Amino acid sequence: MKKKVLAAIMATAMLALTACGGAAPAAPAADAGSGSDAGAAASGSGKKVAVAMPTQSSERWMHDGANMKAQLEELGYTVDLQYAEDDVQAQVSQIENMITAGANCLVIAAIDSDALVNVEQQAKDAGIPVIAYDRLLMNTDAVSYYATFDNKGVGTKIGEYIVQHCGATKDDPKTIELFMGSPDDNNAHMLYAGLMEQIQPLLDDGSLVCKSGQISFEDNNTLRWDQQTAMKRCEDILTRYYADEDLDICACAYDGLSYGCMSALEGAGYTDANWPLITGQDAELMATKHIISGKQTMSIYKDTRLLASKCVTMVQAVLEGAKPEINDTEQYNNGKIVVPSYLCEPVAVDKDNYKEVIIGGGYYTEEQLAE
Repeated sequence: MKKKVLAAIMATAMLALTACGGAAPAAPAADAGSGSDAGAAASGSGKKVAVAMPTQSSERWMHDGANMKAQLEELGYTVDLQYAEDDVQAQVSQIENMITAGANCLVIAAIDSDALVNVEQQAKDAGIPVIAYDRLLMNTDAVSYYATFDNKGVGTKIGEYIVQHCGATKDDPKTIELFMGSPDDNNAHMLYAGLMEQIQPLLDDGSLVCKSGQISFEDNNTLRWDQQTAMKRCEDILTRYYADEDLDICACAYDGLSYGCMSALEGAGYTDANWPLITGQDAELMATKHIISGKQTMSIYKDTRLLASKCVTMVQAVLEGAKPEINDTEQYNNGKIVVPSYLCEPVAVDKDNYKEVIIGGGYYTEEQLAE
């Protein structure tokens, strides 16, 4: 027992360093959770955890799935990990099959949470606990817990970065266009709220100008966070509103949206001389390379190893009849209940701190970023 407690303390300390971008390098993604004590592995024997992920087209979801699978298997659980490739009905069918196959716990990162209400009720009726992973499951009382990053905090950090680095003043206003996330993802709404709290004062006093007028979330959201949709919308905006003036800021809510905007900007003839400030989220490998080259200005680093670890502790707790660690019981009202949540802290990264945070944290190596 003493060894078990000591191992848990050591694992918690390492995760705390990772969350803070500390100098001590974290374990590689595939080995995350290796600090768990071997005696705990037996506790998962015979139990099956089903993990439903949205898509493999985004690098971060592949990392999430792999990290969680590795950590759960180390604890002795059988893991059924499936990706639905952003097909809503496919995810519904996958979860139905997971329930039929005898899952003891469901972890769901939803594509469209409203479409999952009935299948979540099936899980509840079958006595299967459901944990929402990074995307809140809406309009259901079947969800037990929620593991995520501070989604409003992500928007706040993007907004703070824009305000601090864009150089906008009433005497020298800057143009801005917003490329927000998917309307069926609660995270996207919270990110937008955090962003707007920061930039609204500059929009109000004329320091920031959105020439398209597409400030409301209804006007600037991007269904399924789709890169091609963002590219097409950016092309249209550049053609209609920026034929005679440069766009100074692309406020993108996700790295994939920033890639789409970059393609549109390149197609419109933008060069290093008039390249805008471009934000993102997830600090994907490609995005980090873009930050190094100057094509993307910043991203929000979200250590998926840490998030996966927090979710794994939730799974273990509910399957052992314990209560997991929670740090938020107020923010995440899904329309039916306030879901007890654990929020991991996001970190803004740019050219000045990516080495310390991303390489120092062991998320990517210098060799990966140089390829």
